Amino acid sequence: MSACSIRVRGVVQGVGFRPFVYRLACAYGLAGWVLNGDQGVEIFLEGADTRLADFVRDLRTQAPPAASIAEVEVQPTQAAGLQRFTIRESEASEHPTVRVSPDLPVCEDCLRELFDPSDRRYRYPYINCTNCGPRYTVVLGIPYDRCNTTMKEWPLDPHCQSEYANPANRRFHAQPVACPQCGPKYYLKTSNREVGGAAAQSETVALLGKGAIVAIKGLGGYHLACDAQNADAVSALRERKYRKEKPFAVMAKNLELARTIVDLSDEAEELLNGAARPIVLAPARAHLHGIAPESSELGIMLPYTPLQHLLFAEGAPEILVMTSANRSSEPIAYEDEAALASLSGIADAFLVGERPIARRVDDSVVRASVFGPVVLRRARGYAPGAVATFPNHVPLLALGADLKNSITLVVEGQAFVSQHIGDLDYFGSFQAFQQTIVDLLAMYDVRIDELLVAHDAHPEYRSTIHAAGLGVSDTVAVQHHRAHIASVLAERGEWDRPVVGVSFDGTGYGDDGSIWGGEIFVGSVRGGFERVAHLRPAVLAGGDAAAKFPVQAAAGFLHQLDTALDFSAPPFSFPRRFVSARELVKQKVRVFPTTSAGRLFDTVAALLGFTREMTFEGQAAMWLEQLARRGDTRGSYPFPFDGAELDYRPLLQAVIADRLRGRDVSEIGRSFHRGFAHGLWRCVRQICRERSIDTAVLSGGVFQNEVLLEDIKWLVHDSPLQVWTNHLVPPNDGGISLGQAALAIFAAEHCG
Repeated sequence: MSACSIRVRGVVQGVGFRPFVYRLACAYGLAGWVLNGDQGVEIFLEGADTRLADFVRDLRTQAPPAASIAEVEVQPTQAAGLQRFTIRESEASEHPTVRVSPDLPVCEDCLRELFDPSDRRYRYPYINCTNCGPRYTVVLGIPYDRCNTTMKEWPLDPHCQSEYANPANRRFHAQPVACPQCGPKYYLKTSNREVGGAAAQSETVALLGKGAIVAIKGLGGYHLACDAQNADAVSALRERKYRKEKPFAVMAKNLELARTIVDLSDEAEELLNGAARPIVLAPARAHLHGIAPESSELGIMLPYTPLQHLLFAEGAPEILVMTSANRSSEPIAYEDEAALASLSGIADAFLVGERPIARRVDDSVVRASVFGPVVLRRARGYAPGAVATFPNHVPLLALGADLKNSITLVVEGQAFVSQHIGDLDYFGSFQAFQQTIVDLLAMYDVRIDELLVAHDAHPEYRSTIHAAGLGVSDTVAVQHHRAHIASVLAERGEWDRPVVGVSFDGTGYGDDGSIWGGEIFVGSVRGGFERVAHLRPAVLAGGDAAAKFPVQAAAGFLHQLDTALDFSAPPFSFPRRFVSARELVKQKVRVFPTTSAGRLFDTVAALLGFTREMTFEGQAAMWLEQLARRGDTRGSYPFPFDGAELDYRPLLQAVIADRLRGRDVSEIGRSFHRGFAHGLWRCVRQICRERSIDTAVLSGGVFQNEVLLEDIKWLVHDSPLQVWTNHLVPPNDGGISLGQAALAIFAAEHCG
């Protein structure tokens, strides 16, 4: 007889891993035990050598579908003479580094029971098992046991208790397990009445069918739902929510219907139907009035909770708007009393669930990009998964950027990235940012004074100021655009790989105090990144306001051209704001130097007709991308590189000349994108050749532009150079915290 100790790390708690181990050990006639520990799942086994080897093989290859094994560590040990295999109580001792499972969609087994009239959980909206249901949004602490979840107030009845205690049952230690007799319920609240049970679902369906807007409690917060094919309901939702033009996401009843609404590639369909059940951006096939104005794409998702399946089965409209329940720019509402108060002027009714939500978590947004799947908003289904394993164990908290904020906590080398938090300029989002810090530190039992804290180099960012107020002795300022590049390399665990890094976005604080946003670096995460080239500098009139008004951004870029054109006249017809901004530029009053690629895209959008104020961040660039997608041309405009600067002036001159000639604006937009891609790729290729580097990294919000990526992909298809982009964290500022963590840890290593 031999014996061994096994430690399994990864997403292995709350996903049916211990009963799987129990069944596997019993199948091989092995004695021992399994338990949840701080570092993962701990296993002790004794038996014949061959059976131990078979067990370890199957452990790696036959794990439950919701599990994700990162590491299996096997050590020989002394036999204890045990006679059977048991499941032991969880242990807690050191800093926990177990990977908390993201929330999981309801599984097929639970769906069968949900619609089986003979099952005791028939039509019960909180049905779940070890293979599905809430995880991150109910867990209050580690280890993942019922007493550490928001289900702790609902004692199990005898039937649920027997399932919970039976290792052979798929609800064994399913912490949120419940049934209609012992678990939480839903009720519908309107202005004059309240109903519960099946009637709450039926009345919700009836309201949606009549064009009402209903706030529906989900896994990580409330959704505002209405009939996506009812133009009046959609218009009312926009007006009440103060969401003028930003696209709404929709939920389709099933995959077959989704295929009629959007054009799904195999990759997009895999994302849509995968375990994360995100919102997937895909080309629209159906026109849904008011859902995604001026966009050829729709964001679509499938039902992922039992309640959503019940509503569709009851007869709810087959395509529902399912948007975060908030007023524009505020964080999603997730606490019942706060939701009832803040949404009372938006929702006609509230479908409220009694189970509390531990933390707000939005729906994730993804796209099947030409360079592979890309996460544009990382939240439900992905957070708080570990996205990187660092080679040293410095405990670190990275606070991210002020836009599209996320934070990263590094414990024992594991980098846990939070859910999307939002824009910290808004008080509610900043409160959520503070709470998420407290939340993650408590979950992983880390004291703030133990940490190295990384933050953006911008001295006036709210996250930077918050870092200074934490009372931590060790802080590291990380330059914004270097963090973008580092985030791509951290995902891949490439710490020493030399790369040419292209970091293009709207804004970031540069080394010289100016507004960067079109930067090219050479270096590695461990060695640091040297800025070797950039977009030709322009100026921004009025500073941050130029990010909201494309014509205001255009004033600084067009000032670089030798032209006396009157841009207030047709075909440009710029409004008075442009004239005022141009005067500021001429007089050098309240102007700020910038290399922002994002503002260059805004300038071109203004030249092609987007002359109004933007109602959401990145709108003008998205409009320009959609315009270019309609253009049918192989032409491109010049975008030269002189060894240090990418010169946009020939690009703009060509755009202006073609606009004056009356060329179709979609063709101009397409030629701009193609010229931008050609010029950028020539620049990257030249630097790679000069530095003997074979890998280019693209990150930053500009590289959410799929038309631009398609053009770059076409250019590099036969090149020996590799191109890497983000996949696990967003290329926008939602991925900044991971890059900050990577650069700060190696900066600390250099400092000893």
